[in-house]
Amino acid sequence: MAEDTIERSTEVTRKTGETDISLSLKIDGTGKADIDTGIPFFDHMLTLFAKHGLFDLEVKAKGDIEVDYHHTVEDVGIVLGQAFKQALGDKLGIRRYGFFILPMDECLARVALDLSNRPIFVYQVEAASLMVRDFNILLVREFFQGFANSVGANLHMRLEYGIDPHHIAEALFKCCARALDAATQIDPRTVGVVPSTKELLSE
Repeated sequence: MAEDTIERSTEVTRKTGETDISLSLKIDGTGKADIDTGIPFFDHMLTLFAKHGLFDLEVKAKGDIEVDYHHTVEDVGIVLGQAFKQALGDKLGIRRYGFFILPMDECLARVALDLSNRPIFVYQVEAASLMVRDFNILLVREFFQGFANSVGANLHMRLEYGIDPHHIAEALFKCCARALDAATQIDPRTVGVVPSTKELLSE
C-alpha cells in the first residue's frame, strides 16, 4: 500500500462542561472497536461503524446522560470528525468521494459524501417510530451533523424506505462507514496529489 510509510491515525480528546471524550482512530485498520459511551445502543452503532468501515476505533465518553443523550451523541460525532480530519492530513492521493447503497432487512439507505473541507449536511430520513428502547433515533441526525461539520464533509444521507427504527439507524451507520471507507482510500493513480484543481482540501 503506497501510504504504508505514514500511519493514518490519531488521538483526540475534548472536554466541556457536558462531556469528556477521548478517541483514537486508525483509518487503515481492520474494524476493531472498543466503545464505551454509557449509551448501549450508541455503542452498538459505533461498533458497526468501525467494523464496516474497517476503521480501528476506540471511544471513551462520559457525558450528562442522566439529563439527555443529546450532548454525548453530538459531541462524539464532533470528536470523530476531528479525528478523521487530523488523520487524513493534507489528503494527498485520497479518492475524496464515497458513495454506497446499503440494505438492512426492510430498510434501504443511501449515502454520498465528499471530503471537500466544505461542510454541508443533507439528511432525508423519516421514520414513523423513533425509539429504540430509550434511544431516540433523531439523535442520529445530531451525530452526523456534528461529524460533517467537524471533518469538513459534504455529506448527504437518505433513507429510501424502512420501518424499524433500529434497522434505520443501523443502515445509516453502516452505509456511511462504507462510503467513508471508499472516500478515504488512496488511489494508486494519484499518490501524492491533492484530488482538487484548487490543489488544496485542508486548512
